[in-house]
Amino acid sequence: MARLKFLCDSDRCIECNACVTACKNEHEVPWGINRRRVVTLNDGKPGERSISMACMHCTDAPCAAVCPVSCFYGTADALVLHDKDLCIGCGYCFYACPFGAPQYPKVGNFGGRGKMDKCTYCAGGPQQDNTPVEYMQYGSNRIAEGKLPLCAEMCSTKALLAGDGDIIAGIYKERVQQRGFGSGAWGWRTAYKQELSV
Repeated sequence: MARLKFLCDSDRCIECNACVTACKNEHEVPWGINRRRVVTLNDGKPGERSISMACMHCTDAPCAAVCPVSCFYGTADALVLHDKDLCIGCGYCFYACPFGAPQYPKVGNFGGRGKMDKCTYCAGGPQQDNTPVEYMQYGSNRIAEGKLPLCAEMCSTKALLAGDGDIIAGIYKERVQQRGFGSGAWGWRTAYKQELSV
């Protein structure tokens, strides 16, 4: 099976937040939770970069390693998902994840914040595919429908890539090789003919 991954091309990302909005609308994510967010590095300075961040579906996921009830599990496509029925909301995964993917759905005292929520790569949860129960807990299951995550499909500059890890790595490699030449001219440095130190 394919190893599904995300890749964000920081030279193409324009911080439009279309990926964030698409995710929230597709899954009816509650107020206060963003399964995906755009992070800007060196904001307002030369070398500024924006990167769309979500769960990176790690090979050896630290969230799964620290979970006391083993609610995280891997799929055949190497996605890291979690079972909200098993989750106790302890928050260990929140502190273990270097990407800040698992989040509490509510603000409040410990124990009243609810069960953790995170990016599902539009693959739903452990319930039967595309059932109302699965949708209520995890949102749309676009993978079961043969589609890619909506965040990547809605990216206007195609900065956010999703799919088989080998294929998107090949696409990114081709972009880097052609960047700045002819129709492949993308990015700040090409548009403004500037050399920026990163």
